[in-house]
Amino acid sequence: MATLELTADNFNETVEQNPIVFLDFWAAWCGPCRNFAPTYEAAAEANPDIVFGKVDTEAQQDLAAAFQIRSIPTIAVIREGVMVFRESGALPASALNQVIEGVRGLDMDQVRAEIAQQQADAQQG
Repeated sequence: MATLELTADNFNETVEQNPIVFLDFWAAWCGPCRNFAPTYEAAAEANPDIVFGKVDTEAQQDLAAAFQIRSIPTIAVIREGVMVFRESGALPASALNQVIEGVRGLDMDQVRAEIAQQQADAQQG
């Protein structure tokens, strides 16, 4: 599966309908973004069960703002509606593959329990 251009119009639907969504925040003028693109495309082709979305930060400024994107490229991963990874900078293919395998192996019940505990701790003090 090739990468999918994500916009304000299709973002929520894409995240809701797919268990794992990788996000590549990029811009056409960004050299590191252009250099990372073939690595990201190759990962998308190799993992057809995962949605690999691209968010053009120039055209989709509201999405970039919602994710508080300050530098590009930035990779974020949403699994089952929860952001489970985020890192700025172009990843080498080996590191991107490690992220893919790590996200696949997550125990989402445990992740949700940890988030709930953090929220409870924050409310207490």
